Amino acid sequence: MTTATQTVDVGRIDDLPVGKAKLIDIGGLEIGILRTAQGRVYAVRNFCPHRGGPVCLGRFGGTWLPADRDGLAWGLDDKVLQCPWHGWEFDLTTGKALFGVSDIKLQTYPVAVSNGSVVVTVKTRLKEPAT
Repeated sequence: MTTATQTVDVGRIDDLPVGKAKLIDIGGLEIGILRTAQGRVYAVRNFCPHRGGPVCLGRFGGTWLPADRDGLAWGLDDKVLQCPWHGWEFDLTTGKALFGVSDIKLQTYPVAVSNGSVVVTVKTRLKEPAT
């Protein structure tokens, strides 16, 4: 199987909604583009590796983290995506599932912002020619 790298301009950063995914198709993959209020942008495949749910339709923000003396503290603001199906949470900077529940990872993609345009780089599979 052969892969190709595509670099796609997905639009102006100012046109992306804050705190909600914009879904786009790149090479047959549904990709969610997420923007924080601080201007950080993430790109993830809209497929939860736990059970295949539409992860980009889930909550985007932070999470409750263990704190001193069996307490909890809010953290990881704008770095967590929670799947709407079963509540699994993923770190958007690494794709890793939080809290050691599994080694599976959310598929993330490199994003760059240049002159106000958001560019995503995705490797896609190419179909082999019929023989």
